[in-house]
Amino acid sequence: MLLLATTLLSLTGLTPAVHVAEPAPVGARTAPVVAGADRLFADYAHLIRGKRLALVANHSARLADGTHLADALFRHPESRLTVLFGMEYDIRSNDYSAIRDGDVATDRATGLPKYNLYGEHHKPTPAMLEGVEVIVFDIQEVGARFYEHINILGFVMEAAAEQGIAVVVLDRPNPITGRTPDGFVTDPDARFRFGSYARVPVVHAMTMGELARLYTGERLLRGGGTVSLTVVPMSGWSRGMWYDETGLPWRKPSPNLLTPASLLAYVGTCLFEAVNVSEGRGTDHPFEVIGAPWLDNARAVALLRDVPLRGVRFEAVEFTPVQQPYHGRPPELAGETLRGIRLHVTDRDAFEPYKTGVALLWAVHTLHAERLVWNDAVLDRLVATPRLKALLLDGKSPAEIFASWAGEVETFAATRERYLLYR
Repeated sequence: MLLLATTLLSLTGLTPAVHVAEPAPVGARTAPVVAGADRLFADYAHLIRGKRLALVANHSARLADGTHLADALFRHPESRLTVLFGMEYDIRSNDYSAIRDGDVATDRATGLPKYNLYGEHHKPTPAMLEGVEVIVFDIQEVGARFYEHINILGFVMEAAAEQGIAVVVLDRPNPITGRTPDGFVTDPDARFRFGSYARVPVVHAMTMGELARLYTGERLLRGGGTVSLTVVPMSGWSRGMWYDETGLPWRKPSPNLLTPASLLAYVGTCLFEAVNVSEGRGTDHPFEVIGAPWLDNARAVALLRDVPLRGVRFEAVEFTPVQQPYHGRPPELAGETLRGIRLHVTDRDAFEPYKTGVALLWAVHTLHAERLVWNDAVLDRLVATPRLKALLLDGKSPAEIFASWAGEVETFAATRERYLLYR
């Protein structure tokens, strides 16, 4: 059982306290994982007692009985929830076809103002946070730097640092495990953006709570500010656990991330959003298949056999993307028959999703450089460095591209160790 002791992280020059509880040893787990949200009201109620609260959440912020955290906090007799912050599609739904709320709306269940951090404002303004004493943050991460959630965390903590507001992060699992960082680290001039708030690699291998500790402990927030941060940890989670081993219900982070398998592939194949190739949206296997009408998929699969990739095999397939009810717009190349490549993960513990995505992009570029149309703005958001495209255009091999980020990831991994809560 998780020890309820509280430890204090003291860093030179920092005055705010970062509070955590000591995690259980791996061998001591006898029950499914308990998320931070389910420990708040029992073990950590003192963090919200008598406080005016803001909640940053989305549809994943639910207690074990299915209650949305906004409703639980709103009904809590000893605190006062005053304002909600969510993503574009609502704090309760992630349906892309839903009517947009705009940058500010009213939550129907509580009557509270609700602000959208996905649109014009990623960072709450002083007016939005007027009177707030504690910001509670509860969003399920996906494990990739370019997904908006860990970047929203940076913007929220930045606002809290500027306004002297405490932050409580309710921790949840990293669904693709927290074992090994990988991929390009954000270039210095690409920081403080929606896809790359801080200098972390694409695969950060941390939980949301651990990232929050890193952000304030390493002064990664814009302006170098720090916050009074408390992480409410999970019990029962260890770094090697996959989401389907946690006992927690699967709630799609995005309508296009249908399963844990599509999420795992997404970490690499999301790169295809930056070129005129389908990434499998509008199929039963989004991000597990990529394709285009002109792709020589058989030759691409043959090229990929010679790349030293672990835990994956490739298959030449055909598929036709179609618009799904949850799509806000048609997917790339909707209605066209595409020649594609399906990736099959054969050993998820060995599989390296980002290297696989880069290798797939290399194969398509090697065969069809003249057919690729690059969306440099999207590529910049996904990679946060011009190095990937430059290396591809320079004819570098996948092994050379992988080696180009090895040193910076090693440096990050050493820093990361100081902020880990689970082993």
